[in-house]
Amino acid sequence: MESIERVTKVLRGELPDRVPVGLHCYLLACRMHGGRFDEILRSGELQAEAQLNAWRTFGHDVIMLENGVCAEAEALGCAIRYTADGPPHVAEPLIKELDDFENLRVPDPERTFPLNELLKATRIVKQETGGKVFINGRSDQGPIALALALTGPERFLTMLMEPERRDWCLRFVDFCSRVNVVLGEAQRLAGADSSTIGLAGTSLISPALFDAFELPGARAFCAALRRTGGFAFVHACGDETLLLENLLATGADCLELDPQTDAETCKHVVQGRASVLGMIDPAQVMRFGTPETVRRQASRILALMGSGGGFIIGPGCALPPDTPVENVQALMECARREGVYGADGRLRGKA
Repeated sequence: MESIERVTKVLRGELPDRVPVGLHCYLLACRMHGGRFDEILRSGELQAEAQLNAWRTFGHDVIMLENGVCAEAEALGCAIRYTADGPPHVAEPLIKELDDFENLRVPDPERTFPLNELLKATRIVKQETGGKVFINGRSDQGPIALALALTGPERFLTMLMEPERRDWCLRFVDFCSRVNVVLGEAQRLAGADSSTIGLAGTSLISPALFDAFELPGARAFCAALRRTGGFAFVHACGDETLLLENLLATGADCLELDPQTDAETCKHVVQGRASVLGMIDPAQVMRFGTPETVRRQASRILALMGSGGGFIIGPGCALPPDTPVENVQALMECARREGVYGADGRLRGKA
């Protein structure tokens, strides 16, 4: 079974031959490719080369394309600090005065850097893989995360709690949502099978604030992706056990989750309603562990999450650039060996 069919079956609630693997590995791909990250992450051609090299090395089922979590903020005018060996960061918020918001316009992804380079990478990867692999062309950060980047995190989180700022915050996250939607639709036109936005979880906001300020935009994004015939993913870092129902309310086809989220609860709540990608620790296990450490966690997560389908195993967040290649290979080997399905939907274990 080709990767594209394997992943698509999972997302449609069907049973594939085995649990697919999705690698959030853009930083590791940069290191494996060689050269400066600030050059690779600004070039669609170099991003594609790096990701294709990683895919040919590991053979994972989902290629997750991005250049960090600042692309939309940069497209809107934020100053971004790129580094030679790590991810980019917002150097300075764009919104100094609240009225500055009125000057913002949703950028055209095809004509605006670096969004145009992200789309270029998607097109190249689509062509070079011949449609055999599932491509997740990411739409960067969701409404609140983009608002945090544009205004400054502490400032915007404070405004969310101020009744007199509520209407302004609602208008602002609606604008940020429209930026997400336009990029997601462009990713689909470029050949991506799905797109992702990163949502603010309970480490930043309460479920009530999520429903008020994040949920409407996330729903709009997921609905827009589905209208294109693609699949909508939402990402939430940290322990989101208490936010699972809220995340499902977005209408997403797949929730990208960290290992801090309780796997048993997640399986019970999400099964049959959406798929899950992730649950492997990208830092303590993938970066600092050994191949045996990776195999132990992967085996445990497969046993908890894999039965009956609906699961794509992988790191919950981006792999650090210095993640050992042998640890990624151990994850792939475990999925291929222990993630095989029987006709009854149970994992057969070791072949």
